[in-house]
Amino acid sequence: MTGKCIEDFTVGEVAVSPGRTVTETDVVTYSWVSGDTNPMHTDAEYSARSPLGQRIAHGTLGMSIVTGLSARLGHLDGTAIAALGVDEWRFEKPILLGDTVTLRTTVVEARTTSRPDRGVLVRRMDLLNQRGERVQTGLMTTMVLTRAGLAAKTDEERRTS
Repeated sequence: MTGKCIEDFTVGEVAVSPGRTVTETDVVTYSWVSGDTNPMHTDAEYSARSPLGQRIAHGTLGMSIVTGLSARLGHLDGTAIAALGVDEWRFEKPILLGDTVTLRTTVVEARTTSRPDRGVLVRRMDLLNQRGERVQTGLMTTMVLTRAGLAAKTDEERRTS
């Protein structure tokens, strides 16, 4: 399946991903990979005495889950060129172990650039828990192929295969 080209996105367009449950394994693995061993993530006894009363997922693990849920939507399969930035990111509520999160994306901007093969897509990313509460939000900007760029890429792939 090929994703959407920049011309296929409409400002205001909303998409919602499937859900994903955040597990202890996710948190432990992310702690190991990132090196962030803060006891709010890794120590059940310590976090039980905290104001939250339990361990929480790393905020940046939530951001990583956002990118994965975005990928599951398939909108940029084979059409994304590069991530350009993350702006205005906010961690609004903790993500608890066992929470099931979904991603709601809203297209804020979709425009072509001076290069005919690419455009810029800006989406509001809202990570929601199973209660519909927004736990994280921000803007992600991605460089995306235009239809002309996808056609050129497809032609190149045919010539080299």
